[in-house]
Amino acid sequence: MDAPHDHGHGPADDTRSTQVQRLTAENVTLGYDQRVIAENLSVEIPDHSFTVIVGPNACGKSTLLRALSRMLKPTAGRVLLDGRAITSTPAKQVARTLGLLPQSSVAPDGITVADLVARGRYPHQGLLRQWSAEDERIVLESMASTGVAELADRAVDELSGGQRQRVWIAMALAQQTPLLLLDEPTTYLDIQHQLEVLDLCAQLHEEQGRTLVAVLHDLNQAARYATHLIALRGGVVVAEGPPAEVVTAGLVEEVFGVPCRVIDDPETGTPLVVPAARRARTKTAV
Repeated sequence: MDAPHDHGHGPADDTRSTQVQRLTAENVTLGYDQRVIAENLSVEIPDHSFTVIVGPNACGKSTLLRALSRMLKPTAGRVLLDGRAITSTPAKQVARTLGLLPQSSVAPDGITVADLVARGRYPHQGLLRQWSAEDERIVLESMASTGVAELADRAVDELSGGQRQRVWIAMALAQQTPLLLLDEPTTYLDIQHQLEVLDLCAQLHEEQGRTLVAVLHDLNQAARYATHLIALRGGVVVAEGPPAEVVTAGLVEEVFGVPCRVIDDPETGTPLVVPAARRARTKTAV
């Protein structure tokens, strides 16, 4: 694994791997209307990694993910997918390589789990290639691997938040893309369902060798699950690399403005951020 790069101090490009990754952003400027979110931003997503983008609110995490997924066109610079500018690559071709789970996914009213997952096969359909036994097999396998096969005939809008999120991931899996991008996949989920979704993501990475890129708000979850972290602040990459090297007390204070200690997670050995107490607590009399 590459060593972390500090983009705020010194020429980070000198330490980057010479290997060309499948998904990269080169000196991109990103924003909405006249508001610039990030300027001259460059990132490389290591192939076969579980990369997690972290940072405070409004730092550009989701904006960067939208650019990497072709949902947002940079006003300068370019995003490359397999060495080609992603914005000049046909959408259907991109969808055969890169799957996206957006932050807010809305299913059509009344659609069943099986029908929604089947929509993941759309990029592989064409005028001469219609639904096949192979498509059916892939849909069934995608539902089985995400634990939603028994929900196949249920309406998506009847499911719990955790179940719905797994269904959306199953649809993304049915695309059979080597790259999968997830924008805050644990938002609005309780801790049990958050861990279910992240365990599933880790399984896809470890057992199927897929490259995953996720935006997460919880730094401790990011440190536990990621193989590669990208820390953003104000649209700038402050540091990136393995969690054990990136997540330090200094980094947390610089990026999030939170004094803390970083200890080893007693369950996994990964970094665990323990924020400093903001006020002294008094013991209540029993």
